[in-house]
Amino acid sequence: MEPSQLMPSPRPNFREQHQTAQAHSAAIEAILHASETPVTAKQLGNWLGLTQHDIDTALTILQQRLSQGALTLHETASGYRLQIANEFSPLIQTVFPQRQETLSQALLETLSVIAYKQPVTRADIEHVRGVTVSSHILRQLFDKGWIEERGYKDTLGRPALLHTTQAFLAAFGLTSLQELPELPNINS
Repeated sequence: MEPSQLMPSPRPNFREQHQTAQAHSAAIEAILHASETPVTAKQLGNWLGLTQHDIDTALTILQQRLSQGALTLHETASGYRLQIANEFSPLIQTVFPQRQETLSQALLETLSVIAYKQPVTRADIEHVRGVTVSSHILRQLFDKGWIEERGYKDTLGRPALLHTTQAFLAAFGLTSLQELPELPNINS
């Protein structure tokens, strides 16, 4: 046996590790630029053959690098995505004016009840809002993929239980329901 076979392989030095993390960061940035939807850490790991530690390191480097530019790395419930930094929003809206979709008060109230009180039935929503829920509003929420039926309440008629979805969290830039703002105390 030769002496070179007895010696353990040398560990990469700091510079090599840093260059590798930079390369991983650049690869992740390219994937996020090309992706039309958020990308999960698990997907990045599978595609690039990286450990969770390598992904976390590369994402940290990417965030630091992007902090000096017009893009930011944003994590949603669906994964990571690149988006334009908030300070550039007025400029982008001026240069690329587009009709922003307005959501009706009734739709927002219905969505709020579902988000804060889930799982809820249609009757639960009507009880909280004090008015009948329009089928059109629920259809809009289903069409956007923001709500889904998940199970049935064990009561007369077995009404469907409504929940928000990952698409709802992503649309509102949330990673979990715990990030929803606290409801104001109406009694005070």
